[in-house]
Amino acid sequence: QVQLVESGGASVQAGGSLRLSCAASDNIYSIYFMAWFRQDPGKEREGVAGINTRGGSTYYADTEKGRFTIVQDNTKNTLTLQMNSLKPEDPATYYCAAASRHYLSYPWSPTTFPYWGQGTQVTVSS
Repeated sequence: QVQLVESGGASVQAGGSLRLSCAASDNIYSIYFMAWFRQDPGKEREGVAGINTRGGSTYYADTEKGRFTIVQDNTKNTLTLQMNSLKPEDPATYYCAAASRHYLSYPWSPTTFPYWGQGTQVTVSS
């Protein structure tokens, strides 16, 4: 069982930046893909950025390209999401997820990810 713990959620002003982190532990050798999802209350969970952990290929939702950057640090078993130019529509609970398979394109169904963190809250004030 893979354990994922997110951190870094906060309240920021529109136009600001925020960095989320996800620490992975236990059976991390089984992870082939990691991603960040976000979810607003009453809405479906949607992927925003993902990375193939073995090859480093990254994928982004069209609305996040150029604003968000996903990076893996294998020495620390950590995944980060750098979010810049935050918009009023970005607030949500952000989740880190991991899967034992490759994904070759976006989007990815959240139901195909077996491992999830508890989520971290991001709010954006205008």
